[in-house]
Amino acid sequence: KAGSVVILDAHTGEVLAMVNQPSYNPNNRSQLQPNAMRNRAVIDMFEPGSTMKPLTLAAALESGQYQVDTEINTHPGYTFVGSKKLEDHRNYGVLTVAEILKKSSQVGTTKIALSLDPHEMWELFHRFGLGRSTGSGFPGESSGVMPNRAHWREIERATFAFGYGLTVTNLQLAQAYGVFANDGVFKPVTLIKRTEQSEGRQVLSPDIAANVVDMLELVTKPGGTGTRARVDAYRVGGKTGTSHKAQAGGYAEDRYFSIFAGLAPASDPRIVAVVTVDEPQGDYFGGLVAAPVFSQVVADALRLLNVAPDDLVAEETPE
Repeated sequence: KAGSVVILDAHTGEVLAMVNQPSYNPNNRSQLQPNAMRNRAVIDMFEPGSTMKPLTLAAALESGQYQVDTEINTHPGYTFVGSKKLEDHRNYGVLTVAEILKKSSQVGTTKIALSLDPHEMWELFHRFGLGRSTGSGFPGESSGVMPNRAHWREIERATFAFGYGLTVTNLQLAQAYGVFANDGVFKPVTLIKRTEQSEGRQVLSPDIAANVVDMLELVTKPGGTGTRARVDAYRVGGKTGTSHKAQAGGYAEDRYFSIFAGLAPASDPRIVAVVTVDEPQGDYFGGLVAAPVFSQVVADALRLLNVAPDDLVAEETPE
């Protein structure tokens, strides 16, 4: 139905590229459709789904209760929160925190989220810029919606942790991932070209930011949900997301938002990119729909920016 891509310079917060489809040609108004004139990347809101799990795990690491290698038992592959059954694709058994992100485990994320203070988790999300304007100054920009409850029900805590019950824009999500790419520093977004680094705020410790980048890279490695986001000769990291679209009375069973949010190169992130696809047909998982778009766009972006490869395999020299 539609799609958007945003690419940010991780160091400056500058919007390097922003594209929406369907689009229009301002020089040819004969086929102009009003909805094609909307800047979806800045205006349209969606529930970000599993792309919020890295933020939840950052809150877990920050709490001091968890390390990257802390083990969580996800057996038997599902868990109940009240009467609601939350399932993984299969029974993954015991997973480390890093593997929970790699496999995008709902069960593992839920168990971690329910052990954390919900107000502290909300506060971290807020620090990452969710629920407020990015500061881009674009007319009509949406701020997203992030509920702040005095009393959180357990199911609200669980679903919030994996990206339901709040909404973001593509640009907001890119800005949030920029924190991981920039050693824990939150940068304002700008549509104006910058030649020097902008002032930012330290909102996450550099060590935790580095841990999350390492975990995001695992997502694109064999066995992860985002292998199709990989880029030849570069290490990349990111997170898949697939969310049911809201409709009157609940959620649609067959209408989805597919998302991939990531950064590259993982050894020293230069860019952050977010791909969103509204109501994909056929395959709908973020790892199958949005991740390949991320791969192609980021491969070209790194080449255009003349970013040196960080994943070259040395050729063996014959004796």
